[in-house]
Amino acid sequence: MANGPIESMVQDADLSLARRQQNRERLRYVWEQYSVAFAFIILVILAACISDSFLSLSNIRNVLRQISIVGIISIGMTFVILLGGIDLSVGSVLALSGTVIMASQVEYGMSPGMSILLGLAAGALIGVINGCMVTYGKITAFITTLAMMTIARSIALYYADAGAISGSSTAYSEIGNGYMLGIPIPVVIFAVTAVAAYIVLEKMVLGRRIYAVGGNIQAARLSAVPVYQVTILAYMICGLTAAIGAVIETARLNSVSTSSSGHMYELDAIAAVIIGGTSLAGGRGRIIGTLFGILILGVLSNILNLVNISPYIQGVVKGAIIVAAVILQKRD
Repeated sequence: MANGPIESMVQDADLSLARRQQNRERLRYVWEQYSVAFAFIILVILAACISDSFLSLSNIRNVLRQISIVGIISIGMTFVILLGGIDLSVGSVLALSGTVIMASQVEYGMSPGMSILLGLAAGALIGVINGCMVTYGKITAFITTLAMMTIARSIALYYADAGAISGSSTAYSEIGNGYMLGIPIPVVIFAVTAVAAYIVLEKMVLGRRIYAVGGNIQAARLSAVPVYQVTILAYMICGLTAAIGAVIETARLNSVSTSSSGHMYELDAIAAVIIGGTSLAGGRGRIIGTLFGILILGVLSNILNLVNISPYIQGVVKGAIIVAAVILQKRD
């Protein structure tokens, strides 16, 4: 009986400790899952305070339209980075796919629909080549895609003599400049691509296998996961999304500039994926995080433009955000 109060105090202390640990775990979960969303909300509030025109409908449409191309590429990049890989060739793939699209219309008189299919096929094929070089060729993703970045850009430059190819199809230009139910068509394409990617990663076997390979490739092999096929499919998806971006960019201008189209898009795509919380080591990340990552970059660029910050210095801010995101990943 004498030990009763002491035992009760010990039990209360243990219960209090367990509750604190449970609360810490809940906070950790919320931080890991929603920190990028919180950062986006704070950035939007800050932008609204800085500029009265930020929340205007025209400005919001402008931001969404501007991020749509890199956003689509970022979705494909997420698949590759989830494997622990990287794709530096997406900007050049966009230029080459755009060259195929415009050349097929201008030089061979193909319909916009057929030329789009050829451009998408070109992007997907390059992705398959990248995947095969990484898997069967045993070449690191960095070297493989760096080489492809040079090869794809060079082919596009050679075909057009380093110039531009312009078309005249008003139906095709509607894809880049038109609206659907008041929403810019590029934003609609971006949204559809994001939903499709979410379904693949969250609901389908391929998505589970991508997480498995990125998390532990040896364990994935022992679990009978076809590692090579999964890797090739991921790079194919990345090449395909670059080609989808080419459709929008060439349609917006009804032309493709082989020297500047897609320039540095790969860095913005990688930045969006990292800011969205996807680990460079692979196995951890979500499409929703990537969406918030590209939104953060888009809003940030818009704020800097609204306050007349030189575009030449905006890269410093983006670079600082990338470093901060990587540091937070290491802390986790």
